[in-house]
Amino acid sequence: MDSATTTSVETPAGTASLRRADGTRDSKDPPSTTTTTNGNGHGEKKSFAIKKYRHVTAVHSQSRPSTLSHDATAPPSFLGFRNLMVIVLVVGNLRLVIENMQKYGNLICLTCHDFRRQDVILGLLLYILVPCHLFIAYSFEWYAAKQARISRAQSVSKGGSTSPTEDQQAKFETTWRSIRTAHLLNATLALAVHSWVVYFHIFHPLIGTITEMHVIIVYMKVVSYALTNRDLRHAYLHPVKGELAILPELYAQCPYPQNITMGNLTYFWWAPTLVYQPVYPRSGDIRWIFVLKRLGEVVCLSVFIWFCSAQYAAPVLWNSLDKIDHLDLVSIVERLMKLSTISLIIWLAGFFALFQSALNALAEIMRFGDRAFYDDWWNSAGLGEYWRLWNKPVYQFMKRHIFSPLIGRGWNMRSASVAVFFVSAVLHELLVGIPTKNIIGVAFMGMIVQIPLIWITRVFEKMKGPNGHLIGNCIFWVSFTILGQPFAALVYFYAWQAKYGSVAKKMALNQMPPGPN
Repeated sequence: MDSATTTSVETPAGTASLRRADGTRDSKDPPSTTTTTNGNGHGEKKSFAIKKYRHVTAVHSQSRPSTLSHDATAPPSFLGFRNLMVIVLVVGNLRLVIENMQKYGNLICLTCHDFRRQDVILGLLLYILVPCHLFIAYSFEWYAAKQARISRAQSVSKGGSTSPTEDQQAKFETTWRSIRTAHLLNATLALAVHSWVVYFHIFHPLIGTITEMHVIIVYMKVVSYALTNRDLRHAYLHPVKGELAILPELYAQCPYPQNITMGNLTYFWWAPTLVYQPVYPRSGDIRWIFVLKRLGEVVCLSVFIWFCSAQYAAPVLWNSLDKIDHLDLVSIVERLMKLSTISLIIWLAGFFALFQSALNALAEIMRFGDRAFYDDWWNSAGLGEYWRLWNKPVYQFMKRHIFSPLIGRGWNMRSASVAVFFVSAVLHELLVGIPTKNIIGVAFMGMIVQIPLIWITRVFEKMKGPNGHLIGNCIFWVSFTILGQPFAALVYFYAWQAKYGSVAKKMALNQMPPGPN
């Protein structure tokens, strides 16, 4: 090797190649990327040494932590583990599918239903009658808007832009008390009368649940319509005090009392929200292909839920009856854990069908622009964050019409939160207990128990670093998948069977007096 030879070093690991002075390269040498020259020949000697002494490369050249250690410079990606978990989940459930088929056979029957004609007729009748309470609320607000126009005209005629006098203010308060009483009676009748019909005259739980959910939705819309227009009316009658200035700019497109129209109320009736606004963000033209895709998802997921409920959830529930009847705690826990998987799958499918597919289809038809019906609740670091993220329409209603007004009246946040969960617990008990004919307080207590769990997991939400979020998320999933829905489903199924099904028949046989010998 003479001094005219140029040395090329490719990698730090020691791979080297020699390029001759005439530009040719040995075909056995790898391509070079970095060239080092040294007139004294030191570079040539170093390259030659690296090529000759391949077993002396320094593979341990710096201090480095293990990839999964806490002091690692960058967190590793767990994408491969996620793929593994999905594969394990699919294989495990596929095994359960095969086992279920071998044990029970095909339990799907298209004609085996117990829909009574009376249930279907009453369900359709209530679906038509329940929204009438919204239009009754509209009549109250129409009268209140008429009185507000008269009061405002009198105020302008006396001073132009002066605020109402004390007499006018007293008249406003008197009018509002009358309107409030009328709204309260209307909303209470909507909830009480129709719930009574569902409880005593609609036997099938599915039809009863759909009807009761519709009743509760209309009830909440009536409340929001009344309270929102009350504040808008108050701002309309107090222009000098700056009441109008603090209203959202969006409302200027339809100021009070121009929003008190049948068309405005009809849009609110069908809009995918529980909170009334005179104006909502609107989207562009309706994308009918988008609507058809979302409706197709609803149909497919509904069939999937029906299949899972009939083929997998029902046998687990039936096999749990004797365990609950004998208070076999170990077997009950085993049933809960077995039920947790299928109930979670059914719940997730129902969540996607409702919040992602159905509400988006309805929003597209109504050109409703704000479609943030949920956030990433699955990453919740605690129970409180979950309740704020998973059902945004209900959360927004509770915050706007219960929590914020109570805070404004001087309540502390903890007391206001307890009040919100109390109202939510009552509505949950009605939604579950009325259709199943069992007002036993399990759904109510399930919501009340959330309060201390929220206070406990709030500590983990505030912790810095990933550990707090990890612990809080694990607590959320354990309470959600095992202690929450499976337990409630088990209890209400047993209560239904104890009242109308096989358990009731068994109890009746046990209570029969013995026959003559």
